[in-house]
Amino acid sequence: MKKFFLPNLQMPGRLVRGVGGVAFVAVGVGLCGRNLPVAVVLILSGAFMLFEAVRGWCVMRACGIKTKL
Repeated sequence: MKKFFLPNLQMPGRLVRGVGGVAFVAVGVGLCGRNLPVAVVLILSGAFMLFEAVRGWCVMRACGIKTKL
C-alpha cells in the first residue's frame, strides 16, 4: 500500500492540477448561491486536485492509468 501513495507527478502535472484545482474551487464558490449541490462537488473536486498538486501524487497514475502530464 505504501508504494501506491508514492509521488508520481513531475512539475508540469503538478502545475496543471494546481491551476485546475484553483479554477474548480473558484467556480464552486461562485455558484454557492445558485446551485449548492454543484458548488459542493466542484469545491471538493478542486480541493482534491490541489491535494494531488501539493503531494505530487495522481490517483489515476497510482491505479495504472497512463496520463500525458
